[in-house]
Amino acid sequence: MNNTKHMKLLWLLQLSDSALPIGAMNQSLGLENLVVEESLDTDQLEAFLNAYLCEVGGFECLFCATAYRLGANSETEFDVQQWLDLNVKFSAFKLARESRGASATLGRRFLGLVTKLSQSAMLSTALESARQAEVEIHHSLAFGLAGAALGIDEEATLLAYLHQTLTNLVSACQRLLPLGQNQATRMLWELKPPLAALVTQAAAQSFDVNEAACFAPLLEIGSMRHPSLATRLFIS
Repeated sequence: MNNTKHMKLLWLLQLSDSALPIGAMNQSLGLENLVVEESLDTDQLEAFLNAYLCEVGGFECLFCATAYRLGANSETEFDVQQWLDLNVKFSAFKLARESRGASATLGRRFLGLVTKLSQSAMLSTALESARQAEVEIHHSLAFGLAGAALGIDEEATLLAYLHQTLTNLVSACQRLLPLGQNQATRMLWELKPPLAALVTQAAAQSFDVNEAACFAPLLEIGSMRHPSLATRLFIS
């Protein structure tokens, strides 16, 4: 492995770290309400997260990969309008205002941070164009585009995105449920094979986001009801 490959791996490790200052630790994406309403407990958690990966994870992986390919294939000029359109499509699938806002907040902060760190012209164009068009920047689409801009492998980018999403959800559950560190670590370990299989499948196929679908009514309802909680630990 040469120095360039080392740097790409180090960049990816930093950008997928839960300590990245974009506010991911403040989001439960609807899980807080599910716990309060007793729709989710520790015994159900691993099965729930596995289902989350298959449905929501697969959906976001598709958009992340599409953004990556759009950036990676821009040999002459980056089609920023196509990337903006992807963000608009993604917004349409996020029915709950809180979950949509969480994704957009993380995406805007992430893209702004990576643009400053990398000084990438493509990322700068994407960020400024979204501001001018008043288009929400979603986390999965920002992450995929950043991976392409930094020359990181597609599968590695998708793996990192889904893994940090899963890690953040487990971390939120540790604050919401009686979930110890050892149990949380084992859970993350057990969920790695389905996560890897999902990414391998996504990276090996071509797809059309117009055919995308995501059915997670319990999570959407949890997000919609979350603002009515008397006390909240999380923004979403």
